[in-house]
Amino acid sequence: MKHYLRSATADIPASVVVFLVAIPLCLGIALGSSAPLFSGIIAGIVGGIVVGLLSGSNLSVSGPAAGLTVIVAAGITQIGSFEGFLVSVVIAGALQVLFGFLRAGVIGDYVPNSVIKGMLAAIGIILILKQLPHFFGYDGTFAGIESFWQPDEGNTFSALISMWQSVQPGALLIALVSLGILLLWELKFFKTRNLFKLIPGPLVAVIAGIVLNQTFRSSGSGVALEAEHLVGLPVAGSLPDFFSFFTFPDFTFLSNPDVWIAGVTLALIASLETLLSIEAVDKLDPYRRVTPNNRELKAQGIGNIVSGLLGGIPVTSVIVRSSANVTSGAITKVSAIFHGVLILLSVAIIPGLLNMIPLSALAAILIFVGYKLAKVSLFKEFWAKGYDQFIPFVVTIVAILLSDLLIGIAIGIGVGLFFLLRSNFHSAIIVIQEGNYFLVRFRKDVSFLNKPLVKRQLERIPPDSSVLIDAVRADFIDQDITDTINEYLAHAHLKNIKVEIKKSDYKKMHLNFKTPALVIESDTRENGEANPQDN
Repeated sequence: MKHYLRSATADIPASVVVFLVAIPLCLGIALGSSAPLFSGIIAGIVGGIVVGLLSGSNLSVSGPAAGLTVIVAAGITQIGSFEGFLVSVVIAGALQVLFGFLRAGVIGDYVPNSVIKGMLAAIGIILILKQLPHFFGYDGTFAGIESFWQPDEGNTFSALISMWQSVQPGALLIALVSLGILLLWELKFFKTRNLFKLIPGPLVAVIAGIVLNQTFRSSGSGVALEAEHLVGLPVAGSLPDFFSFFTFPDFTFLSNPDVWIAGVTLALIASLETLLSIEAVDKLDPYRRVTPNNRELKAQGIGNIVSGLLGGIPVTSVIVRSSANVTSGAITKVSAIFHGVLILLSVAIIPGLLNMIPLSALAAILIFVGYKLAKVSLFKEFWAKGYDQFIPFVVTIVAILLSDLLIGIAIGIGVGLFFLLRSNFHSAIIVIQEGNYFLVRFRKDVSFLNKPLVKRQLERIPPDSSVLIDAVRADFIDQDITDTINEYLAHAHLKNIKVEIKKSDYKKMHLNFKTPALVIESDTRENGEANPQDN
């Protein structure tokens, strides 16, 4: 508890920033999912408070995810009832809890670092591209959509073209002022003053946007923004009206197979997106803390059960809000929890005030977050690591930009695996030459995938040579490799090539090499390392 109290001066300002980012995203994702607008707000509240309390992550922020919009919209249409779809959300949550107990969280550990960093950079670029129209006052697109193709049958680039036909001078001015404030807050003078540490720059930017637009309105200026360019929270006239926004699941739909199909689909996709987001957030964490993946699956599962029971759409760990949390200086989970509390209080008490916030001011905040995720220095870092890291990194970015988060990551993992296998092909076999003497050494696992390389290296050995094939350091040798060597032995003597084979009698490898070859049995230690005299 003391740890959380000590960090409150950093966590509370960060929670305000996340809250400001989350509100339009919750509404936009609900709109893009063909769900009631308030269902996105419920998911944001549950993701902050419920998942935040149960999660083992210090910096991850959960809420409705853009990656699930298509699945949610299809589920609602297929089931034919939003109340029936809420049963699917509850089922998905129960399955996620089960995944946690089955320790399925280990899946997230198998995603290459280049793909995770590529995902972060791609999200940053997407934030910039998707928010630029709102920056200029074109609000015809859904604020929460991250995929290339949009529900209005347009795409990321068509929205950028359309924005030039609908530029709102007032929105652009507010966005520029907001961005200027965010840049000022990055200066050393502001960073080193305690007062400015307590007041987050994005909050000042939003207040400035509200003041500017209200000034335009009061002066009768033609650049004043209308309601469609402002946040659009549902407003309740009374407490009963507020509670009427909540919808409850209809469990009579449990007999509908479409409900179960949607539930299983949501559980799998939401779990995968959560695990990927957690991996990415842990890499952003300046304290290098590691989130327990299985606990996270359980927390997300309980969150989805609660969200479904209250009328909310599904929740996952969300990289956009989590990134905003990290860049705003959060230290503990207090920030995520308090952002959920702020959403709840704001929609219950001050929805009218929130509806005065210009979308262009929020766009400036998200563009700034996007820039921090996709800095040029990140591209330079991966370029310096070599093409086997740089290419999967770039391919992941391009694939996500032109499809969506999960498809892009799958493509990135595929490219990363290709380079991993390619690297293993070469590192598993070493050829050393000294005059007419050749050493062919096998290391690690030599599988059938290495067969073309083994064949090529052996056939390159010139006539009248001596070859030592050293298999002592190999942990495993596939039978296909043994057959390839035997085929080589069958004709090596025709080139006057003398072959010796050195293998371990300790490791249980079935190296049944045929003559003509001198086979040397090498004793090894218990841990599988060769004796010094065998080196």
